[in-house]
Amino acid sequence: MSLSLIRAFIAIEVEDRSVLSRIIEVRDRILGLGIDAKPVEDENIHLTLRFLGEIDESLIPSIEMAMARLSIYRPFRIRVSGIGVFPDIRMPRVVWVGVDEGSEILRSMRSLLDESLRGLRIHEDQHGFSPHITIARIRGRVNLDKLSRYVEENSDYVLGYSPVTRVVLKNSVLTPRGPIYSDLRRVFLGSEGEGLEGSGGGSGKDKAKR
Repeated sequence: MSLSLIRAFIAIEVEDRSVLSRIIEVRDRILGLGIDAKPVEDENIHLTLRFLGEIDESLIPSIEMAMARLSIYRPFRIRVSGIGVFPDIRMPRVVWVGVDEGSEILRSMRSLLDESLRGLRIHEDQHGFSPHITIARIRGRVNLDKLSRYVEENSDYVLGYSPVTRVVLKNSVLTPRGPIYSDLRRVFLGSEGEGLEGSGGGSGKDKAKR
């Protein structure tokens, strides 16, 4: 039997539009340094809570149930702060903005998610989880000295607070022009299982606290 595979990940979206606008401004300033980098498109900016890789579509209901366990968390805020690179400034491959306040809750959510997904036929993420929002991917070494200075000067730059009210299972279709994301499932925080839905809208109720 052939499998119907999709590329997927579980994301936290930047729900505050003003914070999202500041992230886009920072990305554009960095691109303006003349570095050789591919930007993350405006509509694709997010925080990856868990990368799933290629999965069989039949696993979506099981993944949704794993995500539903996160509904025990109440909605909270993250502070988007700091600009950095992975793996290091000498050989940067990814440019990101960071998360400081709220990062411990995100780590707790990630740990529960990993536990809930265990046993499914899903890519094991071997990297440690460091909450961040990718804004560009480096392709060459042009003007990396300018990037290094910019990162150093803005390592503590605060972009603002954004609410976290939901987690989203997203499909990623790779194209020559870049990935196209679409929502598969959403789970709302604070709903204790009542916030499950497909790609439509909705809201959860504050009921539980972890």
